[in-house]
Amino acid sequence: MSGERVLVAEPLAESGLDAMRNAGLVVDERLDLSPGELVEAVRGAAALVIRSATQVTAEVLDAGTDLVVVGRAGIGLDNVDVAAATQHGVMVVNAPQSNVLSAAEHTMALMLAQARNVPQAHRDLKAGEWNRSRWNGVELHGKTLGIVGLGRVGVLVAQRALAFGMQLVAYDPYVSADRARQLGVRLVPTLAELIAVADFLTVHLPKTPETLGLIGRDALLKAKPNLRIVNTARGGIVDEEALADAVREGRIAGAALDVFVKEPTTTSPLFELPTVVVTPHLGASTVEAQDKAGQTIAEQVVLALRGEFVPFAVNLAANEANATVQPFLPLSERLGRLFTALAGGVVDVLEVSYEGAIGDYDCKALTLAVLKGVLAPVVDVPVSFVNAPQIAAERGLTVRETTSGAARDYVNLVTLRGRIAGRGVQVAGTLTGTQELPRIVGIDDHLVDLPPTRHMLVVHNDDRPGMIGTVGTVLGEAGINISDMDVGRGPDGNAALMVLSLDAVVAPDVIAALSARPGILFAQPIELD
Repeated sequence: MSGERVLVAEPLAESGLDAMRNAGLVVDERLDLSPGELVEAVRGAAALVIRSATQVTAEVLDAGTDLVVVGRAGIGLDNVDVAAATQHGVMVVNAPQSNVLSAAEHTMALMLAQARNVPQAHRDLKAGEWNRSRWNGVELHGKTLGIVGLGRVGVLVAQRALAFGMQLVAYDPYVSADRARQLGVRLVPTLAELIAVADFLTVHLPKTPETLGLIGRDALLKAKPNLRIVNTARGGIVDEEALADAVREGRIAGAALDVFVKEPTTTSPLFELPTVVVTPHLGASTVEAQDKAGQTIAEQVVLALRGEFVPFAVNLAANEANATVQPFLPLSERLGRLFTALAGGVVDVLEVSYEGAIGDYDCKALTLAVLKGVLAPVVDVPVSFVNAPQIAAERGLTVRETTSGAARDYVNLVTLRGRIAGRGVQVAGTLTGTQELPRIVGIDDHLVDLPPTRHMLVVHNDDRPGMIGTVGTVLGEAGINISDMDVGRGPDGNAALMVLSLDAVVAPDVIAALSARPGILFAQPIELD
């Protein structure tokens, strides 16, 4: 990873830049690039860091043949072609929690400014006009706030609005009634019903094909004439033309917007209306939010370039790894590498089982780690958490994942099974002790117990005296030191397998010499990075 180039195409907090430099990355700041300049600049870069202005198109991704990750220092991803990135095996990460507090506070600021006509009165007074009676406002207390989307920002807004004494109603089909009650929010089944009862309406949704134009002319026809709409989410969710018409015709009282369908912009029919308050996408524009976004995206980029699991990757076939599951990620990847080495190729069907405490959690992230380990030794492209499922599908590899809350002999157990050329292959591993150290505890259904190391050797042998000495002699003659060793017993109790941790690579001629000895059935060197 050291020395790889990170192209930073928009301003990033200095703390984030320093974090990437301290990790050994070369930070290449090139701001205000045109689309054509971005295509040229991204060539050879391992990572691209952006905010909201840079468009990461399929053309950019085609040019970025060395790209491992695109990092968006913020929440929204409507300026990144995530589907194209996934096809290219490029991870897309964001900083979903960095600006939620700032966005919620800006929502309240706009709501208060709209209710009390603060910008309008400010403008008049600065122009020498004392218009106290013209800008008569309304209180928030006792008003009904309709919340469209009870995600992170929506919940923070609800908590703050509750402190103002507002009545909270929300539309979010993905939130349970129990969760809403805990927040002091009443759920309604439709957006139309929400708009019909709201005095203020605040929008907190991602911009998707389904949400684009969600609040348009038909929806606004359901509104009370005193409705005031606030949008700090994404431009285009509220139809700006329809909103301007509704305000102009007096069908609603006003609006406050921080986001617009085209940004940057200085022209909109909304700008001409005296009861509309606007700001130029300032929701995340606080020192604290920018610092958090910079630090978060730097951490994600470093993890991605190290090939580790990235918590905020948006195009992984897995949810964020639970704290109980996360320590098993390195073990799972090593088990995958061990499995492929023992199999000598890729199996058609890979069975992965998770037993014990981890079996009660979502283990999809572990399965991605397993696939990464299984495929890395046999393909000629870098395998990541993003492209592993795609590569597996291209090679005809089917993965069957099972989980169980109980493990017979271990607190937790990860097991891989498959068949190749009529031969069964099995590996199993766990974490032990307070430091959660990785241990290999099963190979080809033989019980073993030793840590995974970089250089290993698996030997199948006859169950007869002298086998350990034979292996030790051959390795000793080759100048290879044995740092750890375990003799595995099979289901029938026979000691017919040895697993050794070594201090050097076992050359093919050493394997040939070992395989020629009487009683040695099979010897397989293993290299685990």
